[in-house]
Amino acid sequence: MAVPSLCIADGTFPTDFFHWSSTRRPTYDRFTNPKLGFHRRFRYGGRVTATVNPYSYTEAARPEERKGLNDFLVEARGFVRSDGGDGGPPRWFSPLECGARAPDSPLLLYLPGIDGTGLGLIRQYKKLGEIFDIWCLHFPVSDRTPARDIVKLIERTVRSEYFRLPNRPIYIVGESIGASFAIDVAASNPDIDLVLILANPVTRFNNIMLQPLSSLLEILPDRVPSLLEEYFRFEQGYPFAAMFETMLNETDAAQMGGGLLRNYFATSTLVRIFPKDTLLWKLQLLKSASASAKSHMYTVKAQTLILLSGRDQWLLNKEDIERLRCTLPKCEVRKFENNGQLLFLEDGVDLVTIIKCSYYYRRGKLLDYVSDYIPPTPFELKEYEESQRLLTAITSPVFLSTLENGTVVRSLAGIPSEGPVLYVGNHMLLGTELRPAAIHFLKEKNISLRGMAHPVMFTRKIGSKLPDMQMFDSVRMIGAVPVSNINFYKLLRSKAHVVLYPGGVREALHRKGEAYKLFWPEHSEFVRTASTFGAKIIPFGVVGEDDLCEVVFDYNDQMKIPILKNLIKEITEESTYLRTGEEGEVGNQDLHMPGIIPKIPGRYYVHFGKPIETKGREKELKDKERAHEVYLQVKSEVERCMTYLKTKRETDPYRNILPRSLYHLAHGFSSEIPTFDL
Repeated sequence: MAVPSLCIADGTFPTDFFHWSSTRRPTYDRFTNPKLGFHRRFRYGGRVTATVNPYSYTEAARPEERKGLNDFLVEARGFVRSDGGDGGPPRWFSPLECGARAPDSPLLLYLPGIDGTGLGLIRQYKKLGEIFDIWCLHFPVSDRTPARDIVKLIERTVRSEYFRLPNRPIYIVGESIGASFAIDVAASNPDIDLVLILANPVTRFNNIMLQPLSSLLEILPDRVPSLLEEYFRFEQGYPFAAMFETMLNETDAAQMGGGLLRNYFATSTLVRIFPKDTLLWKLQLLKSASASAKSHMYTVKAQTLILLSGRDQWLLNKEDIERLRCTLPKCEVRKFENNGQLLFLEDGVDLVTIIKCSYYYRRGKLLDYVSDYIPPTPFELKEYEESQRLLTAITSPVFLSTLENGTVVRSLAGIPSEGPVLYVGNHMLLGTELRPAAIHFLKEKNISLRGMAHPVMFTRKIGSKLPDMQMFDSVRMIGAVPVSNINFYKLLRSKAHVVLYPGGVREALHRKGEAYKLFWPEHSEFVRTASTFGAKIIPFGVVGEDDLCEVVFDYNDQMKIPILKNLIKEITEESTYLRTGEEGEVGNQDLHMPGIIPKIPGRYYVHFGKPIETKGREKELKDKERAHEVYLQVKSEVERCMTYLKTKRETDPYRNILPRSLYHLAHGFSSEIPTFDL
């Protein structure tokens, strides 16, 4: 039930702000996240201490229990009363389940879809509430506030909170009609730092679908919605409620009865929310709000993330979405092909994960890739690990490290637990070596590897021929950072574990016959920067690509074909160009996709050499010549690590995938496969 805790006068509207306490509280998986400044508990009991690695047993990790459509129906009944008991103007409420948020969390305003309850994020409360201060807007059934006044109400809240905390962004999450309101608010307040997250935004009234519905409602008896509910028994514990919740999360459900009818029944609480006159008013509100958003979207300057469902889009027009994407200057579109209209109520849609993968979470005016990064949860790592399972199964990576006494061991025992640590090594083809390494470091050492990656993985211009940003979600999830001097400096200052590839794109997209050849610049500043913070430098070598695939159509071949040559030039010019001061092959950072053919899979080998200390040597390494000597030492160690691996793998009886498969069959698929003698 709603428990009023604070009433505030809000100009024209005496808006109530209240906290909503759920009638049902499930048990949640908890874990410790020191970066967010709060503690969590495991389902099995006991508080997590600093010595426990929450990633050690990701195989058993489970998603937090989330509420479903049935919970949405039950809690909506506490809000919605057709007798007018829930009257009054629109109001904000904050779910009590969102109380354990991190310090300096930005404000998130949720603008509901056509249901108006404000409960559309009910499945997302717990995780969102850990990183946001959440306010949800609720529209009583009897409310008839016109669209322009709703926008003014939201604007007053936005301006008031921005005045209170001017250095923090304000997030606005809007669904369908709520997205239209969000666009209007952003258009009217270009001076306020807003981040829009628009789920299935409506910028044009779909007359083909909705005009016949309006006409039908005009002639239907008033009690039709109530009769439908009584007939189908859409109540907690009744079979139809559970059946339609299942329908909502089934991919094939779109084939049953058409999108409009299925969504109407799936959100069966609408038959209680909408007496006939209310539903007619909602349709008129949708029409006016979408028309206003369409006329004002050209002045929006806010950073925007658009989330589109792939099924049952009876409210959307693809041409309008494309126009919106091209109009908004800082816009990214993400598609969810297997989800329907009610995106945030469906299984497999985690808004926090989406925000993290998109790098849309920030606490200040500008995104800080270091301080704003949120490590993956154990379940997110499990999902990431499953997405990489094929690569891991094919390559069966072997990780070796070097102890202080020079002993090579098969584990990460030689890796320091405390940062800052700088790992410097060679890129294999397409840079496939970092992903299994990131998983291994988290599971064995609870260390997030912050890899310095090409900016093409983080930004993309509208109409660009570069890959879609969703292609790089997994890389960003595990902590990749756009390579730049300032990001490198911030990471070391924060005592992070940083991975640097001096060979860059030229090494990752090498030509035929260039496997394991280093393309490092003549001089590098990473030694001097590392010494500023006393970072340990760990050289490492990686081999195995020549046992996995072979380059047969490289850059030189593609540049001989005019069409491909022009495409490579166009794509490279669209991206951030690196190594502008370098000449020759080291400075050639052209982007292209090598043509490869697979081989019978071999194995990946990663060897981390002995750490090189820079602590206490800052004055010494300020001298460019002394720093260059250490740079050459690191490069020589990387080459030595590769040579060591190429020699030792010849004695590995499990280098080929066939003996590895037989070993798995005999000892189980979770068993660690042996390798060469150390």
